[in-house]
Amino acid sequence: MWLMGAVPQLLFSLLLAVIFTSERLRIKGQSFFKTVIYMPNLIMAAAFAMLFFMLFSKVGPFNQFIMSSGGEAFDFFANKWTTRGIIAMINFLMWFGNTTILLMAGIMGIDQSLFEAASIDGATSWQVFYKITIPLLKPIMVYVAITSLIGGLQMFDVPQVIGTYLGSPNRSTMTMIMYLNNYLGTSKNYGMAGALSVVIFIITGILSVIVYRTMATDSGKKPKKAKKGV
Repeated sequence: MWLMGAVPQLLFSLLLAVIFTSERLRIKGQSFFKTVIYMPNLIMAAAFAMLFFMLFSKVGPFNQFIMSSGGEAFDFFANKWTTRGIIAMINFLMWFGNTTILLMAGIMGIDQSLFEAASIDGATSWQVFYKITIPLLKPIMVYVAITSLIGGLQMFDVPQVIGTYLGSPNRSTMTMIMYLNNYLGTSKNYGMAGALSVVIFIITGILSVIVYRTMATDSGKKPKKAKKGV
């Protein structure tokens, strides 16, 4: 569920960030667009999830449209893939604005003279994006990827509302935090809950290190000295 929401979110946010910060396009009303795309992040996740639960319920607008078109009502929450897709879509809509603003800040922090020099040298938009924007944006992208990963491991409120505490259907929407909460809330097994907390912490640390090692630029190495000529 995290991958279904996080990967499109990062790609879409990167595209929006490049478009909004482009000197060639110079889109007007950026403050308005920033406000609009960030607004879903201000809504409580449980309220946002309840809204989509009502939209895709058996008596919701989507099923009403299907039945008015001559089709039969479809139980979106009885199929694990549609349920997971709805949860991923909710997370995407809630967080893509925050990710876009972070990436925009990273792009705006890049020295504009680099883009101007590349334009003078005749570089295409793709070459500027691939050779200048992406390498210099890596520190922000590492931060976004790690925080998104941590948020994905801590998913609770949206799957809890959509799939209940059982992770319906057939525990396909059960997250680690929901599994942990079941030991805290129903069985009161605090020993198992504490052990699960430690396991989640270790998994989070290991995955964060892997993401950092994979994405971070190797800035610690010193440049090689040129050989002296004879």
